[in-house]
Amino acid sequence: MKKTTIGLFLLTSFITTASIAQTIETTTATKESKISFAFFEGTAVAGYVDKGGFLNFTGPNVSLTSGKSKLLLGMLPSLRFKEDKSEVKNSFVMPTLGMGLTYSYKKLAFQIPLYYNAKTATADGKWNVGIGVGIKLK
Repeated sequence: MKKTTIGLFLLTSFITTASIAQTIETTTATKESKISFAFFEGTAVAGYVDKGGFLNFTGPNVSLTSGKSKLLLGMLPSLRFKEDKSEVKNSFVMPTLGMGLTYSYKKLAFQIPLYYNAKTATADGKWNVGIGVGIKLK
């Protein structure tokens, strides 16, 4: 009886281990990186840049997809929210186009956008780096 119980236990352990090993092997083998181009990614991001906020949606981009992760470099059509403290004021909300890197995992997105402020009478034009967090809609 003791030998039969030990034999059944070892057989069950072997079958379970073999099936788990096969399952792990198949899930890691399906991960494949893919580079693609898209006109709209379906990601909305809000963040901070140059003492103001922004809301953008990823536009035309080149992306690298690996499993549930995606890294993309693209254009960012945006709305910038910034209070102008000068005498002659700009609008609080301004449409603008930026560019930057966006990393998304499942539905969460992190972004490093770059926006250009044009030259004015008092300041030179310069690129501003920001940071944002958002959600992937599709």
